Amino acid sequence: MDGLQDQKESTGVIVFDRLLETTHRGRVTAQVTLPLAVRVRSRARIRLDDGREAAFVLPRGRLIRGGELLASTHAEEVVRVVAAAEAVSSVRGADCLSMARLCYHLGNRHVPLQIGPGLVRYLHDHVLDELVRGMGLAVLSEHAPFEPEAGAYRQVPHVHE
Repeated sequence: MDGLQDQKESTGVIVFDRLLETTHRGRVTAQVTLPLAVRVRSRARIRLDDGREAAFVLPRGRLIRGGELLASTHAEEVVRVVAAAEAVSSVRGADCLSMARLCYHLGNRHVPLQIGPGLVRYLHDHVLDELVRGMGLAVLSEHAPFEPEAGAYRQVPHVHE
């Protein structure tokens, strides 16, 4: 942490070291759009949407969700995180039993899943798409924000890069 703080002083990099409650009523000074592969990390160099250099140093084991707020040490800077649109595969509108079976089979492969009413979404993978089609379900490839379930035993889903 001290290395990043020293770096801020010499290079102007903004360091975010804590998450604020989404009920925070203070001023938000910037926005940053991040893919899941960055939002699962506890430390990363990033570029804010306005072009400024920044970094975050957060406790390990926590997924940063779209809509959450990161703050610098004395909250001089507060940034809202936006989940970036990514290449995802979405399955919609199947009956509950088919969706439960799909979640079982994908979960058995340790695939991070976003689950919502009538929706199962995962990072695009043509092999998984074929598995879904083999189950008699339709899959749509699209670009959308990906907000997976964190899981019962970990706060951060395992993501293959």
